[in-house]
Amino acid sequence: MSDDESYELLGFDNVLLPVGDLGEAVGFYERAGFPVAFRLDEAGIALLKVGKETPGLLLRAEEEFGRRPPLWPSARVWLEVADAREAAAALRAAGVGPLDEPFSVATGWTVEFADPWGNVVGLTDYTRRPELGRRS
Repeated sequence: MSDDESYELLGFDNVLLPVGDLGEAVGFYERAGFPVAFRLDEAGIALLKVGKETPGLLLRAEEEFGRRPPLWPSARVWLEVADAREAAAALRAAGVGPLDEPFSVATGWTVEFADPWGNVVGLTDYTRRPELGRRS
């Protein structure tokens, strides 16, 4: 692409996660602590809020998807939280089992969980590098 054909990336719109059953997916993510911004069953979509940002996680029902992991390796979406270890405890208390124990990363800690369709969401904190976090 030449300079006169370039464009500027302004930020995220939404991250789409394919799911086999919209109602089940909304219930799962609500238990995991995600508030619903809106839900349009007739369109097969629901938007989950992520903090005060306008973009969110967009659940999209894919009927042929069923209740199985995708045939391809899933991408991982990591979202910032104040304390990933506290988030792991809250997930367990809500019946959402993390994939593993929280693990150390350069900025702090991360815990990951997967929905019934194999989408992986990570909750990561900046406890080691607070100056890089949203609350600095």
